[in-house]
Amino acid sequence: MTAFAAQDGQDAHGGQDGQDAHGGRDGQGAQDAQERRDTPDPQGPHGGRDGGGLQPLDAELNRECREFAESLRRLFLALGVSVRRYASRSYLNPGTLSRYLAGSRIAPWEFVEELLRNLADDRNVRLDEAARARLQQQHRAALRTSASIGRAVQQLEGQLHAADREARQAGAREEQLDHALDDTRQSIADLEARLDRLEADRDAGTPADTSLAATDPATISPAATGQGGTATGSALLAERDALALEVTRLAEELARAREHAALAEARCAVLERQLTLVEQQQGADTAGLPAPRVRHPEPGPPPKVLLVDDRPENLLVLEAVLGPNGHELVSAASGPDALRALLDPDDYAVILLDVQMPGMDGYETAAHIKRRARTRDIPIIFVTAIGGDPDHSMRGYAAGAVDFIPKPVDPWALRAKVAVFVELHRERRRTHRR
Repeated sequence: MTAFAAQDGQDAHGGQDGQDAHGGRDGQGAQDAQERRDTPDPQGPHGGRDGGGLQPLDAELNRECREFAESLRRLFLALGVSVRRYASRSYLNPGTLSRYLAGSRIAPWEFVEELLRNLADDRNVRLDEAARARLQQQHRAALRTSASIGRAVQQLEGQLHAADREARQAGAREEQLDHALDDTRQSIADLEARLDRLEADRDAGTPADTSLAATDPATISPAATGQGGTATGSALLAERDALALEVTRLAEELARAREHAALAEARCAVLERQLTLVEQQQGADTAGLPAPRVRHPEPGPPPKVLLVDDRPENLLVLEAVLGPNGHELVSAASGPDALRALLDPDDYAVILLDVQMPGMDGYETAAHIKRRARTRDIPIIFVTAIGGDPDHSMRGYAAGAVDFIPKPVDPWALRAKVAVFVELHRERRRTHRR
């Protein structure tokens, strides 16, 4: 299967990475000139002695991302090495390093710290504490306002739009089936009335009225022989029985449609909470995580999140993105490992389940989880690189998934999704205690 990395998480240095830096807030940089002077640039305005392969700043950067990118470029140019050479030294892809220095991707702070160490060792250039703190503040502002949040919002809005469309379609289907069921029941009532009239005519010795027969001419002709009442009655009974079977079929389909509509509405509600959570981060003061914090410790153990993926690097990314949020993370490398972890299912708030795994894939694993009475109510989020086509989504929902997140995972969207299901788990736990 295809390995993946979080879009702001995990490069060679780990930490938060991969955030495209377009969009975000714009404004005036009152301290920009002072911060430029405080960041060393010993090689002049064009930087170090080499700098080969350095790309220009991305033209669409917002103010915060531009300020950080400019500071990072001055630090890099002070080393006097080419992009390719430094990328090789740092075990980075040259393209990744170029995007860091162009500002189109926000470098992880670990990369910045290594760059500062190299400056100190190779060029004897060191930042004082105030300049270092300003650089870190720039980094946090760039992370906060970068378009990764915008992409997360866009991704969640797309999922909300799809869920809303599905809910409306399911609602329309539910209404259509409801009308069809009412019409069929009315047809049965009409047939019952016709049968009652036939019964009354037979008891009174009145000749059968062929107008009461079914529309099939074969059911009308026996009336001329004096046996029309029997033939007509048999035809009406057969029609009534067929309509009764249709009522059963429509009622079952209506129940499924109502369940489908209810699930789609529930997904809309969850996605709206996720969107709210992500959007709140755009005005945050730090680049922290969007998971809600519990103000007062709750009784009992922390909620558990089960991570299931056959690729260790994928599990590392999920752990890095979700680790600081206060959940207990439990990792499983296969479907059978996940089922073993769920033998003690208490306090699991959500399961992040990879779809494409060798042996027991995500669909089969989810089916086993949903068959167990003690685990069937644990929400499952499928992590998938397959895509969001309707057939794939329907198969996932049929297997028991409540949500999807595509690979490569967006960390803001992932944290928001997990945070909402953890909060729902806490709400259920509080209700249960009451």
